Amino acid sequence: MKHRPSAEVWEWLQKEATLNELSANYPQEWETVQRELSAVLARGQVEALRQCVERSSAYAALALNSVHKSSGTAKAWETALPRLIRNRMIQLAVKNHCLITATGVTQGKVRFNYLNGYVTQKLLFSRDLDRKPVSLFWFRLIWPLIWQKRLLMPLVQPKGIYCFYSWPLIAALAKIMAERTCLEIAAGDGTLTRFLVDRGINIIATDNYSWQQAVKYPESVVNLDARAALTAYLPEIVICSWPPAGNTFERYVFKTPSVQCYIVISSRHRFAAGNWTDYQAQSAFTIEEDQTLSRLVLPPELDAAVYRFQRRSSF
Repeated sequence: MKHRPSAEVWEWLQKEATLNELSANYPQEWETVQRELSAVLARGQVEALRQCVERSSAYAALALNSVHKSSGTAKAWETALPRLIRNRMIQLAVKNHCLITATGVTQGKVRFNYLNGYVTQKLLFSRDLDRKPVSLFWFRLIWPLIWQKRLLMPLVQPKGIYCFYSWPLIAALAKIMAERTCLEIAAGDGTLTRFLVDRGINIIATDNYSWQQAVKYPESVVNLDARAALTAYLPEIVICSWPPAGNTFERYVFKTPSVQCYIVISSRHRFAAGNWTDYQAQSAFTIEEDQTLSRLVLPPELDAAVYRFQRRSSF
């Protein structure tokens, strides 16, 4: 891996690299990350962990910007790569820490027993891992009875599933998006767009297909990265569900003149999703959490939050 050109390593970091592979290939970088995370985790504060992730993402963004400014020279990549590697290590290490905290499982596979698996399947999926809009009535009735509920998200997240959408959530989003041109970015398997299309919404799902090792992309999801999709479709409303923490694509939403509203289905924990550095750096949009919509994202243990960015009238 070390002998690959740096640009190829960057591509590998974004798509396929595991924490074990990274630590084996870059032991010095891993040692640095371990020292940093050990100091943060010893404090036992979620806020400190959030700040660590945000700080690392900000430094990585600066490193990547320097590469772009130099038109991607080999020297610029060589300088930036250690920071990019450490940032990816931190993201994966924190994700692993959250998995252990959520499930209590430190080794072996995380599994549902037959009864919990069967009931959860009927409640949340139409078949296999195809999600369905969830009935809040049945969810509120059945979910408290599932005693292995904390295993759900760690089991499905490796397949690109970060939340479940209730019927009332889809109805509320459809009301906001009605009669507007809409775009979903980083759409994954296109589940959210599929639900909205069924409600008559004019929306296109797009993704850069960078998770092909985990996500099965249907033909209905257009293979475009966020920047290209925004340029191609010039939407009035953009939606994104669980954008990766510290991503580099959301900033283009705020730079697209056609966009009047940006809806982000995300986490209340800022280190877990979204690029808060870019959210706070932009000035063209106001931001607020829609707490009514937040309560309609499932399961409640996610501490989900739905944020609405609205373009200021003066812009």
